[in-house]
Order: sequence, then structure tokens, then C-alpha cells
Amino acid sequence: MTAIGQRIAAARRFNRFYTRQIGVLRRNYLDSPYSLGESRVLYEILHGARTASDVGRALDLDAGYLSRVLRNFEKRGLITRKVSDQDARQSHLALTALGRNAFAPLEKRSQESAAVMLGKLKPAEQARLVAAMAEIETLLGGEASPKPESAYILRAPRPGDFGWIVARHAELYKKEYGWTEPFEGLCAQIVADFVNKFDPTCERCWIAELNGENVGCIMLAKDKPGVARVRLLLVDPKARGLGLGAKLVDECLRFARESGYKKITLWTHSILKAARHIYEKAGFKLMRTERHKNWGRAVISEHWDLTL
Repeated sequence: MTAIGQRIAAARRFNRFYTRQIGVLRRNYLDSPYSLGESRVLYEILHGARTASDVGRALDLDAGYLSRVLRNFEKRGLITRKVSDQDARQSHLALTALGRNAFAPLEKRSQESAAVMLGKLKPAEQARLVAAMAEIETLLGGEASPKPESAYILRAPRPGDFGWIVARHAELYKKEYGWTEPFEGLCAQIVADFVNKFDPTCERCWIAELNGENVGCIMLAKDKPGVARVRLLLVDPKARGLGLGAKLVDECLRFARESGYKKITLWTHSILKAARHIYEKAGFKLMRTERHKNWGRAVISEHWDLTL
């Protein structure tokens, strides 16, 4: 099977698993008298969808199906429809008291169902699951989801953290980009230089922690007088989608300004799309590129600068 064939099979397998996991295939969703589609229509009206067009856009529903659902709800007294004063072709939707009472048990059971699913996991596993969901939503939805910054903390390194930085870089970059052992050696050298020459007045390392587990890091080191260098930014997959990478870079910029640096420089690679986006959004400018094949793969390295 080709690589894309394997990915398609994996996506279909996940769809089958998750639809079974949350019970959407049952005739009556959450043991209610409503299907999943009907339940979502009630939810959207309750949470601000004013017209049938709003509901249709939010749920990507067939217009004929949605029209039948709304007629049924109106007949049963669950919703009201009032012709808009501005556009006679549109009707404003609202739940009646009966509709709100009908939806309340659905909302309660949905909350309980999610709590049961998460309750089977340890706190760190719950955080990984939520982060993975946010990543799926971001990738498939085409826009960033809300970033719960309170989910993680940034702290100074403790014994063992520098070894973790090297090991996690080596593991992730091998898995995601195929970079070989010389890359791990480079990371080890960067960390060794930082630790052995550390100047607490103008250098810092931040470790990101999520429920007691290391999930990210960044270092700011003195490059030359007036110039700082960003080193070894990393966000673990379990914490992606939380805005952590941007937060780590922001911390570097804040500290660099406080320390009197005039410029920050960094070295990255064209294949690291997420990191490049963060740097560009923070104001860094691409200065020059180079090609090399030091880690088993042909790559394009990039030098970026930011004037403070």
C-alpha cells in the first residue's frame, strides 16, 4: 500500500473508532428522542444561530433536511419562527420554553458522556487528548482554535531537563523529518555550550510543562555584543495547538529587550513550517538561505533576524 493509501486507511479507521466512541451511530443520540442532527440543530439555535441559513452554515446540512427538521420542531412547539423586519425571506429562530426544557437533558448527558470518556485517563493523558483534538480542529478547520494558555506553565530548567532537550529533539526530528544522529550531536553541542558558558545576566532557558510533563523548550543565548540567539525551540506533539511555540518566542523577546539586546538572530530550516510561521509573526525577517545534507536529508537552512 502506498503512503497516501496508508494515511487514508488510518483516517477511516479513526473515523470508525471515534463515531463508535461517542455513540453518534445510535438511533437516538444520548438516549434522547432526537437524532444527532436534530440535537445539533437545537444546540445551534440555543447558542445564537438566528436563521435557518445560520444553522445550515454552522452544520453544513442539506437545505431540504434542515427545512424538514425545523418544520417538525415548530409543529412540536420546540421553536418559534418570526419573519425578519429587514428581510421577509428570512425568519428568526428561537427555542421556546418547551424547547429549552427538551434540550436541557441532552446538554447534561453530553457533559456527562465527555466526563466519563476523560475520566478513564490520567490528567496528563487528558491534556494530550485535548491538545490532539485541538490540532485536528486546526488542521481540518483551516483556522486556529482557542488557545488555553493556562494548560501549561513555563519554568526554569531543573536537573535532567537539558538531557531531555537533546533526547526529545533527536526523537522528534528523526520521526518527523528523518534527521539522523549528527543532528542529535549538534543539539548536544548547543546545550553543552549553553550550560558551560551560561551567563545568568543575559541568557535564559525555558521549559514548558503540562501536568507535570515536559512538553516544550527554548533557549536565548548571547551571540555577540548586542545580539542574542534563539536556540532549540521545540513543542512536543501532545502540546501542539495550545499556542505554546508563540509563547516561548514571546518570552525570549521580552527577556532580550529587558537585557538590552539590540537584535535577535536564529537559524532554522524551510521544512519547519510551524516554527517559521511563529518567527515571521513575531517580526523576524529571513536574511539568507543555505543548502546542506548534514543529517541524512537534503535541507535548506535559513537565517532570520529581528531588530529590537
